[in-house]
Amino acid sequence: MSPNSERSAAGMVPGTRVVVATGNRHKVDEIRAALAFTGWEFVAAADLGGWPEPDETGQTFEENARIKALAAHEIYRLPALADDSGLEVDALDGEPGVYSSRYAGACATDAENNARLLLALADTPPVRREARFRSVIVLLWPDGTELVAEGACEGRIGTELRGEQGFGYDPLFWPDAAPGRTMAELSTEEKNEISHRGAALRALHDLIETAGE
Repeated sequence: MSPNSERSAAGMVPGTRVVVATGNRHKVDEIRAALAFTGWEFVAAADLGGWPEPDETGQTFEENARIKALAAHEIYRLPALADDSGLEVDALDGEPGVYSSRYAGACATDAENNARLLLALADTPPVRREARFRSVIVLLWPDGTELVAEGACEGRIGTELRGEQGFGYDPLFWPDAAPGRTMAELSTEEKNEISHRGAALRALHDLIETAGE
């Protein structure tokens, strides 16, 4: 973290409003719970008059998170927070990575993405199916300085779908922190305890506290 980032974070005072670059209000609720600093208010970009999603042209999760944070700041002129996340499979050299939501095509459904992943790993034995969910969060201030935090959830990819909870690749992902169950077999509370976004938010919380000292 740069000295400028520390000064900016320390300058976040009660009454600060932060726009979250998303239309997902459940994500905003998770952020509010994790970053419950006195007087801070987090609001979804979609609640401020719409959220025209920018093109995510970055090659990394951090680059895409920064693209979204910058877009939200330019529209609403507020401090902005954005995250980007996805699945990395070691046997596929980190794929699908930043293309996780569109692995099977630009408008692919979860079912189509999961089907493509199973096909890609069809000849890969269980011992070589290590993977992780990764999340990177960028918190951007109007002066251009930022805090960056990331988190990961380690696990492996199964050979069939299991579970009815969650979304995306959850029915295929067996987290190391919950042996014997896929991510889609965990309750929301259990998932939040071990999730990549939860870990990234805890890391960001610590960065903000340190910067404010």
